[in-house]
Amino acid sequence: MPSQNPSTVKALIFDVFGTLVDWRKSIAREAERQLAPKMIELDWLAFADDWRAEYQPAMEEVRTGRIPFSKLDQLHRRNLDIVLSSHGLDGLDENTRRELNLAWHRLDAWPDVANGLAALRASFLLAPCSNGNISLMVDLARRNGFHWDAILGAEFARDYKPKPAVYLSAADAFDLLPGEVMMVAAHSSDLKAAANCGLSTCFVSRPDEFGAGIGETVPAGSVDISVSNLLELAQRLGCS
Repeated sequence: MPSQNPSTVKALIFDVFGTLVDWRKSIAREAERQLAPKMIELDWLAFADDWRAEYQPAMEEVRTGRIPFSKLDQLHRRNLDIVLSSHGLDGLDENTRRELNLAWHRLDAWPDVANGLAALRASFLLAPCSNGNISLMVDLARRNGFHWDAILGAEFARDYKPKPAVYLSAADAFDLLPGEVMMVAAHSSDLKAAANCGLSTCFVSRPDEFGAGIGETVPAGSVDISVSNLLELAQRLGCS
């Protein structure tokens, strides 16, 4: 069942990786830019996929309490070392590793996002609700022209989605009830967790997130709104 009536929504919070930004092509581009001049040849998209594949297991270490809360930049760096080793690149120097880890701060938005957020911001409070840390979210916002009213999510909650604290702390930060907040994401699991906390939900189709035609095109469960992009969401919510 959909969780709430969207007409009660006062704030929209957004998943970022995959929903707002194309992490796969961006990471592949950044890896090639930094490693190819060192005469390293890789399947750059596969490298991006391998790095991303370590994402959930690393956060699960935090979610289960096996390690203390660590910013995503720190987890990404640990994951990078794992992936470099798997590709036979143990000898890569520290400066390059540090700079390559910042690739996640230089991701490009999907084409509809900046204009869609601008239209939505005329009527709603907006914030990311991402597993990315605050400095990462700031850099992506400045790079892509996102204008947020706050930066919320994992670092603010000191835990990782889909833990309820991440969604509920975002609503509380705006002094809103959960039902007055809509979670916007391209991942059904994220939306299910948000709905279980009483938030309204919007699914955004990103069919090419993991490669051409490899991404969620329809929600796996019931949501309040399903759209093809953020401009359509603005229209559906009467913003344009």
